[in-house]
Amino acid sequence: MITGSEEVILGIKRDPSFGPVLMFGLGGIYVEIFKDISFGVAPLSYKEARKMIEKTSAYRILKGSRGRAPRDIDKIVDSLIRLGQLAIDYPQIQELDINPLFVLDEGQGSIIGDARMLLKN
Repeated sequence: MITGSEEVILGIKRDPSFGPVLMFGLGGIYVEIFKDISFGVAPLSYKEARKMIEKTSAYRILKGSRGRAPRDIDKIVDSLIRLGQLAIDYPQIQELDINPLFVLDEGQGSIIGDARMLLKN
């Protein structure tokens, strides 16, 4: 855990019908406990990526609550857009999970804690 951050999960899964599908939610153990995740199909616009975040309960935490600083939501949006483009540019990527992505205070960026990628043979 990195102090002064929130953990989120970002992911890609290639669907035979829709192509690359992106996932966002609270990271670490919370993704399994709360199952508060959203999905979008690549490529994502800024508005679509932002909406993926805003429709989760995680958004209330990320925008700052109970005296806590807001986190760098724009960096998550940028990461989702770039992951979508990565999946389009490299069709051999079948799955990719970043969990956790430590999201720092607003304007400070994020740090990948762990990532896993599955490639097509």
